[in-house]
Amino acid sequence: MRRVVVTGAAGFLGSNLCRGLLQRGDRVVGVDNFLTGSRENLADVLDQIEFHELDVAAGLPIPGTVDAILHFASPASPPRYLEHPVETLEVNSIGTRHALDLAAANNARFLLASTSEVYGDPLVTPQSETYWGNVNPIGMRSCYDEAKRFAEALTMAMHRTRATNTAIVRIFNTYGPRLQAGDGRVVSNFLMQALREQPLTVYGDGSQTRSYCYVDDEVRGILALLDSELHEPVNIGNPSEFTVLELAELVIEVTGSSSSITFEALPDDDPTQRRPDITRAVELLGWTPEVELVQGLELLRDWYLERM
Repeated sequence: MRRVVVTGAAGFLGSNLCRGLLQRGDRVVGVDNFLTGSRENLADVLDQIEFHELDVAAGLPIPGTVDAILHFASPASPPRYLEHPVETLEVNSIGTRHALDLAAANNARFLLASTSEVYGDPLVTPQSETYWGNVNPIGMRSCYDEAKRFAEALTMAMHRTRATNTAIVRIFNTYGPRLQAGDGRVVSNFLMQALREQPLTVYGDGSQTRSYCYVDDEVRGILALLDSELHEPVNIGNPSEFTVLELAELVIEVTGSSSSITFEALPDDDPTQRRPDITRAVELLGWTPEVELVQGLELLRDWYLERM
């Protein structure tokens, strides 16, 4: 039984990771300051974990021995990190350093939650881990993109110079239970608009593409990486690519909604393509996603309906 710290434990992915760790018998130490996370996400497991309400950027004073650290503390959806740009930069820089220091002090495995956003608006597709990206370092989204790129650089520097046992997961668009209805990500936006019989808002002409990974698949891939000895970044995402307009039409279909589709201006620096090359995950972790988009949307639809 390992003692595992999860920062950002009350967030969408963090809370699902806590459950995945508990299910396999690990002891979980959850950390969150509830800037964007929700207590409700942990309501049914809070009595099973050791929880600390604190800001990782201010320090990570976790007593006792730690075997692994999953650093997932950060706003992750565009509306949230645009609302909190400084906090996003701090938790991914100062907060990452605190989490790495805790790992080094305990000789623990450290896993950084990075993102496909490090590829920016990619000039190649699919995106492999060897692609360096096309990012605007001073654009509106840079508070998140550059924060994660710095966090990766710091993680690799600690591994190379101080032999810290590190791993980096690059997460592509993920959806599923505990994705808050008001989160601002495209899947939750479309589903809630459809369930409320409101027009689905597509930005641009909807031709931009995304690859959507169901959260159970994502958690399974992240835990496989945690258990491995890999140090280089690994893409964990579903390589099936859909346009945003195709997603909107699929959401209308699975909800049986009469919603129409409306179009608004595309936000600055919004990527035109997003599709992971998962060769490294397949060959080195034996991981592939299993849940098809239609099935995942039906599952999340039902989860939202239970709470409406």
